[in-house]
Amino acid sequence: MNWNQLLSVKRLGMEEWIGTNKIEDRSQFQRDYDRIVFSSPFRRMQNKTQIFPLPEHIFVHNRLTHTLEVASVGRSLGNILAEKLATEFPDNPFITEIGTIVSTACLAHDLGNPPFGHSGESAISDFFTNGSGKEFQQKLTEGEWKDFTLFDGNANAFRVLTNQFNGKRPGGFALTYSTLASIVKYPYESGYAEKPKFGFFQSEKNDYEKIASEIGIEANPLKSGGFCRHPLVYLVEAADDICYQIMDLEDAYKLGILSYDQVYSLFLAFYNSETDAKQLVSIDKTMKRVTDRNEQIGYLRAGVIGKLIHAAMAVFTDNLDEIMQGRFTKSLMDRLPESQAAAMKVVKDISYKQVYAYRSVVEIEIAGYKIIGTILQEFAGAVMNPTGTYNKKLLSLLPDQYKTESGSVYSNLQSVVDFVSGMTDVFALDLYRKITGISLPGIR
Repeated sequence: MNWNQLLSVKRLGMEEWIGTNKIEDRSQFQRDYDRIVFSSPFRRMQNKTQIFPLPEHIFVHNRLTHTLEVASVGRSLGNILAEKLATEFPDNPFITEIGTIVSTACLAHDLGNPPFGHSGESAISDFFTNGSGKEFQQKLTEGEWKDFTLFDGNANAFRVLTNQFNGKRPGGFALTYSTLASIVKYPYESGYAEKPKFGFFQSEKNDYEKIASEIGIEANPLKSGGFCRHPLVYLVEAADDICYQIMDLEDAYKLGILSYDQVYSLFLAFYNSETDAKQLVSIDKTMKRVTDRNEQIGYLRAGVIGKLIHAAMAVFTDNLDEIMQGRFTKSLMDRLPESQAAAMKVVKDISYKQVYAYRSVVEIEIAGYKIIGTILQEFAGAVMNPTGTYNKKLLSLLPDQYKTESGSVYSNLQSVVDFVSGMTDVFALDLYRKITGISLPGIR
């Protein structure tokens, strides 16, 4: 792969349009960024669970705030890379835009995630694997069936961005090829997935193949049926990994799940007593000046994120040849220096044992299974048998953009999954209560 081809302003659905990077009010990649920020799917993330249920008095991360932080870290990673590549590609006007491309891909990376956190993905898969959705297996191809049984938010994000939903324009958001390629962490279809992680559904397979061909992403020499990753995917993934692990600790402290001493020690473990001696002295001075414990934890968190940004970039540049050849098989965070890798491992272990297994987290996951499963059952039954009186009334609740004229079982089921995955937690709960008769509009 080469940077002159990888960075393209060609837009999906607008291929006949010849774009330039002439900056009037915004560059082409900045237009991508703004299209996402001003979109409905982006706004809806403010009411989607990240990890913790949203309490009344303590503000913790939701999908939107997590996404904004990931975009901030991604911009830093991209800007550092752009500075390194600028001298090597002085005639490429798009090199300076790498920070914007990565930041935009970070904004988009969770657009396909359903309500109730990652358990929402599992709930959709479970409906088809173990629930009443099993009845549709014989009516679908193997690839179409796996799209549902291995449902993945990454693939759904690519669909949200690229699919021409009913009444919408071709190409979905009509983003640049480079931005779209930069969000596909797992560039292969569900049929080649070894676990519920893949990059695009059967319905968007042709779009991804067209993008890959245009910008020079070739078949992965190490994975049958897969493509090489766009190099900027590694930076998007690193930004997500950094924020996901580190910010969850801060939330866990604010909610009283982890103690101040625990989180303090976890953050400080990312520093080496010898090589980071000056930084440790500075941290100690700041801790003596700042007495607010929330502020202290926030300060330590910021320092750790800064360290991990530079560590991730060092891994990227050290392995750039392998990355450009499609032969780099790990994430950047999997190749951290030994001391930081050990600190991250401890963070992950504690997170899974104490944070993600916390009672309120598990409760919302269980509720998500019940709510999503019930809504899928009701609407899937309706789209497959739309003639009954009850089903007709139920389908009147389906927004026009999700309705399909195809008539195929695959498209009909996708329309329901599109509807459910786009819901906020509150909307899903409210709809569940109404269709099960637990609550009625105007009656308390």
